Amino acid sequence: MTIKAAEGTAPLATRPRRRRVPPELSIFLVLVGIALVYEILGWIFIGQSFLLNSQRLTIMILQVSVIGIIAVGVTQVIITGGIDLSSGSVVGMTAMIATSFAQSSTWGRAVFPSLTDLPAVVPIMIGLLIGSAAGLVNGALIAYTKIPPFIATLGMFVSARGVAKWYTKGQPVSGITEQFHFIGTKAWPVVVFLVVALIFHIALRYTRYGKFTYAIGANPQAARVSGINIEAHLVKVYVIAGLLAGLAGIVTAARAETAQASMGVGYELDAIAATVIGGTSLTGGVGRITGTVIGTVILGVMTSGFTFLRIDAYYQEIVKGVIIIAAVVIDVYRQKKRTKH
Repeated sequence: MTIKAAEGTAPLATRPRRRRVPPELSIFLVLVGIALVYEILGWIFIGQSFLLNSQRLTIMILQVSVIGIIAVGVTQVIITGGIDLSSGSVVGMTAMIATSFAQSSTWGRAVFPSLTDLPAVVPIMIGLLIGSAAGLVNGALIAYTKIPPFIATLGMFVSARGVAKWYTKGQPVSGITEQFHFIGTKAWPVVVFLVVALIFHIALRYTRYGKFTYAIGANPQAARVSGINIEAHLVKVYVIAGLLAGLAGIVTAARAETAQASMGVGYELDAIAATVIGGTSLTGGVGRITGTVIGTVILGVMTSGFTFLRIDAYYQEIVKGVIIIAAVVIDVYRQKKRTKH
């Protein structure tokens, strides 16, 4: 017995499958659209090109690279169904502590006069350890005490900023060595961002770590039944997010040649915005590092475009908030569409 195909359709057995368009393609087209709008507005109102100014584009890429490093960690957290509000404060804390071990003996007000001129690897490792420790606290609280991620990371948000201010009684830390400063020079922040993105793109897509991360975000109960140690894996994810926030703090301090307790203010929101714009679902289980990279660049293009058009900073914050809400609304619509099918 054969099933007659409906008129105008191919037989069921031979009907070609629709090719799924990669979600990153639509996000990339949004990026191109935004850039072209700024290009047109630039010629109309400023009489200059937005895209053909290499200096402006270089500054933009350098600025978003730090947000991108954080966003790679935040993406993994959100895929598990969590959130990390502490990354900006962890940037400030790690910047202060790492820089205090990167000071030159020629600087007269070293935090630790007997620990100057250390090899750059020492402050880098200290910064990464501090960031990882903050992530470990976040992960342990969320996994083992069942505190909601919002509350646990909000507590770290306040505590880490307090540590950054207390560490040198609010005084900036300057006088870093040339070795340490090198990390923030030229295109090195961008290189660090792209290497980090590549590593965790591979980890999420091709390793058991990635499969477990998606499984927990999609259905925690099913993940537990399938034998995944959810608590241990959540701790691992938050430690990685903390480590990457620590790395971002190191790069920020190396670029600025100084560290201040106020460093990283608002970075956590920018990282979340870049992640959501890049297609990661706040409900968990969906997201890609490639999308986050494009989302980070979109954020950078928007900020640079506003500055280019001489639009006041507070309008930038308003528009950024509207875009985050729009991205979440689109995500909710996608989720409803998936459940129907």
